[in-house]
Amino acid sequence: MTVTIGRRELLAALGSAAAAWPLAARAQQPAMPVIGFLSSASRDVDDVRRLPPFREGMTEAGYTEGRNIAIEYRGADYQLDRLPALAADLARRQVSLIAAGGSPASALAAKSATATIPIVFANAADPVQIGLVASLNRPGGNVTGFTELGADLGGKRMGLLRELVPSATSIAILVNPTRPGVDAQSAQAQEAARTLGLQLHIFNASREPDFDAVFLKLLQLRAGALVISADALFNDRRDEIIALAKHYSVPTIYEWREAVAAGGLISYGTRRADAYRQIGILAGRILKGEKPADLPVLQPTKFELVINMKTAGALGLTVPPGVLAIADEVIE
Repeated sequence: MTVTIGRRELLAALGSAAAAWPLAARAQQPAMPVIGFLSSASRDVDDVRRLPPFREGMTEAGYTEGRNIAIEYRGADYQLDRLPALAADLARRQVSLIAAGGSPASALAAKSATATIPIVFANAADPVQIGLVASLNRPGGNVTGFTELGADLGGKRMGLLRELVPSATSIAILVNPTRPGVDAQSAQAQEAARTLGLQLHIFNASREPDFDAVFLKLLQLRAGALVISADALFNDRRDEIIALAKHYSVPTIYEWREAVAAGGLISYGTRRADAYRQIGILAGRILKGEKPADLPVLQPTKFELVINMKTAGALGLTVPPGVLAIADEVIE
């Protein structure tokens, strides 16, 4: 039997097929990549301090959130024991990549959760020492990132405080005992104190409520100054520490410039924003096909010394000309 289709019916059929084609084409397009951002901190802090430079780096690499990339955020609110479950959740969701920020515990949790999803990290620990990568030049596995090597800067910070407070015979350092790599921080601080001829007191704080007890103990022991070691909790809760240092008149050195701008005495370290911008760029390179195993762990090329002269004056300190001469920024 022969079926005859009229001209009108044929045009209608062709029109229906043409209308359906864009829908079919869109259905066949690949899904937008999803990045899991895993942090030891809280969302309100990361929205200001970590996510903006990370997004900037991603944009430099050709990825813009909402246009061709999505970001799933998971924050532990400084409760490091929550990180493994948060990392496992991102792995179950089969995100395209995990960016780990804040404490080194974030990156370790991500690595434990998956051996296949690429991971980029930014932290101040030695990634070889804590088991994140095989080496800095050839990380191996699925992990690479940016290390600030914070423990290596502890001795320099202690030496700067010694120059600011030459009368001090003892000094204190604040560490987070739950932070991966804390033993290296403490050991390096002990060695630096011996070299400088100082007695060292090591104080522990893993929660914000611990800060008050630390400063009271510091006064009891008559420590002449305080070093704030590299740690996400201390950096994110800098305002509380600065207020206590001011209240008890304790000369204190911090990791980043932002603390000095907020009223702290002195800082020596890298630029935090640069670390997260760099891992944003790394993430983009990986999404384009490069392998974490072949991407060397990045390290800072510049460290900056910042001094707050108003705070120094309030503490009755005279900043030596030699220290002023090497300062990158002096806040009056």
